[in-house]
Amino acid sequence: MRIRFWGVRGTIPTPGPDTIRVGGNTSCVEIFTPDKQLIILDAGSGIRQLGKALQREFEGRIVGNILISHTHWDHIQGFPFFGPVFGRTNRFVLIGQKRVGKRLEEIMAGQFIEPYLPYAYKSLPADLIVKEVKDGETIIIGDHTVVKMADLNHPGGCLGFRIEHNGTVFTYCSDVSHYDDGFDQNVLKLAQGADLLVHDAHFGTLEERRKFADWGHSTWIEAAQVAIEAGVKTLALFHYSPDLTDNEVESILVKTRQVFPRTILAREGLEIHLPLGDKLPD
Repeated sequence: MRIRFWGVRGTIPTPGPDTIRVGGNTSCVEIFTPDKQLIILDAGSGIRQLGKALQREFEGRIVGNILISHTHWDHIQGFPFFGPVFGRTNRFVLIGQKRVGKRLEEIMAGQFIEPYLPYAYKSLPADLIVKEVKDGETIIIGDHTVVKMADLNHPGGCLGFRIEHNGTVFTYCSDVSHYDDGFDQNVLKLAQGADLLVHDAHFGTLEERRKFADWGHSTWIEAAQVAIEAGVKTLALFHYSPDLTDNEVESILVKTRQVFPRTILAREGLEIHLPLGDKLPD
């Protein structure tokens, strides 16, 4: 199972010299399974560069699934600039939840209107199918890939995903806030024994998390504790605050490894293959 990170930042894109090593684009992760199933997790600004890569790599039709954890802007803002949706032969299934009484398709299409953009969602040439799912649902992609999903503790809701393929497990919990008296139990269930857990590490301290409790995010220490509790093999920190520089994020990695040694930073451009060996990627 190949994993590529295209956007790892939270809240808003943060281009500039202080974020160039870790990356400033918002959430987007690509999975390519051994049986050639394309799965995209979230459509933040990072999906634009993913779209360019797919257009280079696929000579013909591009078919894939886009799993939307939730529709906060940093997780959908890149979708109107995802090049493959302008290809007439391409086909994508958008999978996610209804939010604030609006259907998923209505929310996604809401970005494609004047005065924001000069073209409409209905004018996109690609074949787009929208599938709404619920907490606890399981879907099958291709013949061998199982996707389990569960609601996480985040304002307005957020889906976490457990993606299993022939015994290899990848878990994605991009936005979640744990509790002062314990962990979000759905995170533990999704992450149990995972080869790789991608976990929210927005805040640098518990004090900061408590100060901004209504933002719905976690700290690196909580991510490390979840990894221990769930028995995951490797942890990837993700969804960094836009206020954190590369140096600050890299210092968080050092501290996290003191708690959970098999920790990596999700960085833009990082490509890994699961299951991982003993050596961790840089």
